[in-house]
Amino acid sequence: MTGLPRTDFEFEFPEDLVADGPAAERDASRLLVLRRSGGLEHWVFKDLPDLLSPGDCVVLNRSKVLPARLAGRKATGGAAELLLIAELAPGLWSALATGLKPGVAVDFGGGVSGTAEERAGDGAWLVRFSTEDMRPFLETNGLPPLPPYIRSRRKRQGLADSVPGDLARYQTVYARERGSLAAPTAGLHYTPELLAKLRERGITVAEVILHVGLGTFRPVVAEDVSEHEMLPERYEVPEAAVAALRAAKTAGGRIVAVGTTATRTLETVFANGLAQPPAAPLSGEASLYILPGYEFKAVDALQTNFHQPASTPLLLTCAFAGKERVLAAYREAIAQRYRLFSYGDAMIIL
Repeated sequence: MTGLPRTDFEFEFPEDLVADGPAAERDASRLLVLRRSGGLEHWVFKDLPDLLSPGDCVVLNRSKVLPARLAGRKATGGAAELLLIAELAPGLWSALATGLKPGVAVDFGGGVSGTAEERAGDGAWLVRFSTEDMRPFLETNGLPPLPPYIRSRRKRQGLADSVPGDLARYQTVYARERGSLAAPTAGLHYTPELLAKLRERGITVAEVILHVGLGTFRPVVAEDVSEHEMLPERYEVPEAAVAALRAAKTAGGRIVAVGTTATRTLETVFANGLAQPPAAPLSGEASLYILPGYEFKAVDALQTNFHQPASTPLLLTCAFAGKERVLAAYREAIAQRYRLFSYGDAMIIL
């Protein structure tokens, strides 16, 4: 096979290293430092400011997770679960679900029900709800959209697949605008105190928005990963972030992207001319697919988590630091028993 075989980006890991819950303290996570000049170092996340320099600009994705998972009952008494993806019109959503057929209604309690209308593509359904504005209901009745592997692992241990603490911990401390179907997990390690320490050190903190959707976590099934298609996700780069990014670039500071969603946002807007005024504020849909061979225009350092094999976030990470170097770092992390994936430990590539 020519191109980029998916098997080149797969790796083995012990199941018990998959984090099914967050660290006791956000900034107590371990931090693997991968230097592109060579070498690995083991740090603790709270010491991140010591790895950065005055003039650097740390870029966060402040999108807030929507509690978009709903559990209900069909008229037959059978259980049904929906993950709401996007609001298409008042009361009409696309949703991932299993066990539905056209015309099947699901009762979610509180006087709210939804009826499956038709397939919407990518395995989704069009669901018509009994209320035009579902967001207040989701705020009080929705469950956090935890990754399926976390829920499955909890169930195998006889635990509930969602616990009250998830609503707070599967969310960054700086999240503001609701809209994500999954947390931008690289930011889960930050605390208000750590952000203050970064600023005290002369490091700028900027915020962008990319609402995480199917584009980020849809599995790569193509044997050649270059044939995978990224679905669009909404982004916005506020004017204050544009000013901070330009100032850092002008002064020779590093742009430190927190997570692959911030990275794709930055690379999208720089490709659209962010470096030159008057392109602020910027917003639109990001469908940029970053894989090995991509030339980065904006990001100088990447802080991220450990990603699942052959996933688009892993491909982006390999594009940034090189496949062999990244996979070697993963092998070291596994050997040192780092916690993996969304609720797991972190790494930074400098």
